[in-house]
Formats: sequence, C-alpha cells, structure tokens
Amino acid sequence: MKKRGFGKNKYNGFGGKVKDGEDIKKAAIRELFEETLICVYPENFKKRGNLIFLFPHSKDWNQKVHIFVAGEWEGKPKETEEMKPVWFDFKDIPFEKMWNDDIYWLPKILKNKNLKGDFIFGKDNETIINMCIEEF
Repeated sequence: MKKRGFGKNKYNGFGGKVKDGEDIKKAAIRELFEETLICVYPENFKKRGNLIFLFPHSKDWNQKVHIFVAGEWEGKPKETEEMKPVWFDFKDIPFEKMWNDDIYWLPKILKNKNLKGDFIFGKDNETIINMCIEEF
C-alpha cells in the first residue's frame, strides 16, 4: 500500500526514480530496499518488461516503468514511510484498489510472461482511453 506521493492509497509495486549515474536495475534494487527493507541480489532480479504511462492532462505524471521480478530475497518485508508491504494470493489481488491498468498486465507477469505496453489515461487520470500490450 503506497502511503505517500504518486499512487497514494493504492496497492502498487515498489519503485522510484533513477539517480544520476545509477543504472535501472541498481535503482530498482535500491528502491525495493528503501521501501521494504528486502534485499535482492542482481542475479536473482530479472527484468520482465517495460510499460509507458501517458497522462495527457497531467504530463508530469508521464513515466516509463521497468518491471523486475525477484524469485529470492533476504529479509522480512517491513513497513516504511513510503510503503506498507502486503502480499496476496494470485486469486485475491485487489485490482479495484490498484491502478486501472494493473489488471491488464500484472496477471501476465505473474504467469512468467515478458511484455511491453503503453497506456494512455483520460482527463480524470484514472480511465484508460487507449492501450497496447505485447508479449515477447
């Protein structure tokens, strides 16, 4: 559960911004640790896709997301100022409390698919007005 900032009060994946001089994978590992205190190692952290989110009515929300999956980690997830980690069985994922796009791509990732996708949101910044998802 995201506790502050972009996506507040939605169940969301872990993530954040890449720092100057930092590569994407290292940034994802750092953000995961900062938000949950879970440690993953690069060899156990696999890139599975990219998503582009466009918000024509709130252009500063536009983003490119890199999806990583960890099969192994060290530590027990802990709540931080940013996130309250919660795990769900696949059948119990609360899509109604998540971003509207998640229902289209997250099940594919959970079925070990690699993908890329684009989502364009409407004026309310919630309604998807166009999308494209490709598995590879």
